[in-house]
Amino acid sequence: MDLDTVQTRVLGALLEKAATTPEHYPLSTPALVTACNQKQNREPVTDFGEPEVLDAIRALRESGLARSVKRPGDRVMKHRHDAGEALKLDEVEQALIAVLLLRGAQTPGELRSRTERYVELASTEDVEAALGGLAAREEPLVRRLERVPGQKESRWCDLLREGDALIPASAPSSPRADRLAALEAEVAALRLEVAELRRLID
Repeated sequence: MDLDTVQTRVLGALLEKAATTPEHYPLSTPALVTACNQKQNREPVTDFGEPEVLDAIRALRESGLARSVKRPGDRVMKHRHDAGEALKLDEVEQALIAVLLLRGAQTPGELRSRTERYVELASTEDVEAALGGLAAREEPLVRRLERVPGQKESRWCDLLREGDALIPASAPSSPRADRLAALEAEVAALRLEVAELRRLID
C-alpha cells in the first residue's frame, strides 16, 4: 500500500469510529474532518481541511478501502471504510491497524491499552500473536522495528502508508496518560454527537 499522510489519517479515523462510536457511523464529511483532526489519540495532531479529506476519500474509494453512501433518511453523503473486506481483517486486526495508522509505531503493551475501546484483548501475548499473523502474510501489513534502547518491548509499525513512512516513536505513555486519553476520547465522541444533532436540527 502507498497511502499518503491524509489517506492514512482518514482510514484510521474511519476504522476507529466504526468500532468505538458505531451509533454515529458512517461519518458525514464534517464529522470525518473533525475525527481526523481531533487532539485525542492522534500522533501527530493535524489540521486537514475538507478538500484534503475529500481527496483522500476519493483515493481510498479507488483502492477499495472506503466507500461513500447515502442511506434512507440520510440528508448528506456519508463515508465508511471497507478495510475489513479489502484487507481480510478480523475485528482485532482492524483495531490494531487503526491505532497504528492513527498513532504510529507502538509496543504491544501500548497497543493493548489503546485498543481497549475497540476490542477486548486478554493479554499482550494476544496482541503479539495478532501482529505476528499480520506480519507473516504474503503481503505483510505490519513490521516489527528494532528495540529502542531503554525499552523492554520492540515497537511495531504498519506497512500501509507511503514508502512505509513511520511516525517517529514517542516516549512510552504512563497508565495515567492513557486513562486521560480515554476520557478525552469520550468527550470527543460526545462533541461529535452534539455536532451531528445540530446538523439534523438545522
